[in-house]
Amino acid sequence: MLVEFDTLPEESRVWIYQANRSFSEEELEEIKSKLNKFVEVWTAHGKDLQAGYKIVYKRFIVIALNENLNNATGCSIDASVHFIQQLEQDYKVDLMDKMNVSFKQGEFVAYKPLLEFKKMAKNNSVSKNTIVFNNLVTNIAEFKENWEVPAKESWHSRFIKP
Repeated sequence: MLVEFDTLPEESRVWIYQANRSFSEEELEEIKSKLNKFVEVWTAHGKDLQAGYKIVYKRFIVIALNENLNNATGCSIDASVHFIQQLEQDYKVDLMDKMNVSFKQGEFVAYKPLLEFKKMAKNNSVSKNTIVFNNLVTNIAEFKENWEVPAKESWHSRFIKP
């Protein structure tokens, strides 16, 4: 059951998929249409899942699920992963690789392999105040408070010189 992302409870579970490039306006419209269709029929053992999504910075797909009503199951999570993998194929984009880092350079969102981000930190090209995207957040409350944060406040801090 598709609902507006912002109407879901703060404790709703989130999954964040970061693209290795920005989507075009045309791609965004197509992806939104596909997300609407997927979320509308997403179920767990035949029970509707109340979920919503948002696309942020033309690059991050954030899916949220109200587990107060029905929990995700292995099968429903598999279905969402298969859906994301299909988007990867359809748009020739990487959405599943967790070994990449997205961060802000001014208003631009940069995307680098973790090794390159580490080198940038070593060379002081990124700092403890660089805004990074912490895709390890687990619910909407964390997404709102701890997703877009200075590197010193996220797991990225281990790579930044004090």
